[in-house]
Amino acid sequence: MKKQPNILFIMADDHASKAISSYDGGINYTPNIDRIANEGMRFNHCYVTNSICTPSRASIITGTYNHVNAVTTLETPINNRIPNVAKHLKTGGYQTAIIGKWHLGEGKSHEPSGFDFWSVLPGQGEYFDPVFIEMGQEIEEKGYVTDIITNKTLKWLKGTDNQKPFFLMCHHKAPHREWEPHPKNRSLFEDDIVIPSTFDDDYKNRARAAAEAKMRIKDDLTYDDLGLVQPEGGSEIGEKSRPFSNKRKIPNPKNVSALCLIDKDTGENFRFNTNKELSHFKYQRYIKRYLRTIQSIDEGVGKLLDFLDENDMSENTLVIYTSDQGFFLGEHGWFDKRFMYEESLQMPFLARFPAEVEAGTVCQEIACNVDFAPTFLDFAELPIPTYMQGVSLRPLLNQLDLENWQKVAYHRYWMHKDPDHNAYSHYGIRTQRYKLIYWYNDGFDLPGTNHGGEDKEWELFDCKKDPLELFNIYMEPEYLEIVSELTLLLEKKMSEIGDDPAHL
Repeated sequence: MKKQPNILFIMADDHASKAISSYDGGINYTPNIDRIANEGMRFNHCYVTNSICTPSRASIITGTYNHVNAVTTLETPINNRIPNVAKHLKTGGYQTAIIGKWHLGEGKSHEPSGFDFWSVLPGQGEYFDPVFIEMGQEIEEKGYVTDIITNKTLKWLKGTDNQKPFFLMCHHKAPHREWEPHPKNRSLFEDDIVIPSTFDDDYKNRARAAAEAKMRIKDDLTYDDLGLVQPEGGSEIGEKSRPFSNKRKIPNPKNVSALCLIDKDTGENFRFNTNKELSHFKYQRYIKRYLRTIQSIDEGVGKLLDFLDENDMSENTLVIYTSDQGFFLGEHGWFDKRFMYEESLQMPFLARFPAEVEAGTVCQEIACNVDFAPTFLDFAELPIPTYMQGVSLRPLLNQLDLENWQKVAYHRYWMHKDPDHNAYSHYGIRTQRYKLIYWYNDGFDLPGTNHGGEDKEWELFDCKKDPLELFNIYMEPEYLEIVSELTLLLEKKMSEIGDDPAHL
């Protein structure tokens, strides 16, 4: 009888595809993560169903959309009594564990379930000397969080029964805001990183949601975000990052000559002659801290892959690397995620399984995070329960010619005008070529109904002709037929998954 494969699922937090060198972003080098792509398959069209941390994680572990699992925002924790993929795998004979970031709630009713072992960070967790909740007990750890998660993962792997398959979720906190790299990596990337061509976007020809968002590198990063000393004082040092926070945003004054920023580690002073100098300083500071934080993840991935090699486990282990969503790295002037625009919507997804997946292959078909759980069960040769709404990606990994493969990815973001980012709620679909977005904002309507309210808008992008998504063509006469077709596809998808006003 063929032995069920091991499954090692490695997920970072906010890791943009562009910041993995196998995706040809050209801004950093991740040789260990690249190994998974080089020795397996890279997915170019893997999309998140709700571009924010907690809901994405819920969809990954349950295989359902957020209106079904009821985890719609950062403030809606998971009910751990509902079924999930770990429970199915455990029942099917797997050793199961989750180590690292959980972020699906705390307390007995929200802690991980279905796992033989779990050791997770409370909330976002800390980069240095973090606390872990391990099997219900609080444990204080010393060191850097990425290294600790890697070492805990290796320790659990070393203690597994080699007569039974394992399912292990290794969830890194990094590179989540605020970006704090390991001290040994603080000097990486001495040369400037190329600034995205859309960094100075004026948000014309787009829905007003783009202009209203408070995610601009120029205006909305805090002193802590960039590792700078926050001066004492009042509003003149920058507006509050949120109403009840003590953290301040770095100002972007018309006259920058009086502004002095101070590195919190070295004490170095930075002064500026123009606003352009200041905004470029903020970008370089942001992107380098972000990339330096990723460096430790790549090192950890290398250690895990080496362990599999050294213990003759690589051939029969499905290794996946992904992120809980995409992330803006200065495109359109933004950091963060939340939007259905491409940088936020696209998840990196790399899969290696030498026994079945051809090395160095690339998949151009559409995949979604609700598909992950069915994929795990399919490889484990276990039945996929009917409540799961995703589909197994195993046929894609086997490069089967699938004429009837899914044609759309559905996305819905629920958190209208959150106090930190002021992102608008919206839903829509992505096909291979087009993207249709409806900014329903403070109310929910089915497509084609009468949408009132000044905040409600439609957007259509031709992702082939306009990959940077700079021109909303929803009202262009030559696209009337495309609008009609996509609206029908959206209605069909919403009906298929059961997302309608009755769920509000």
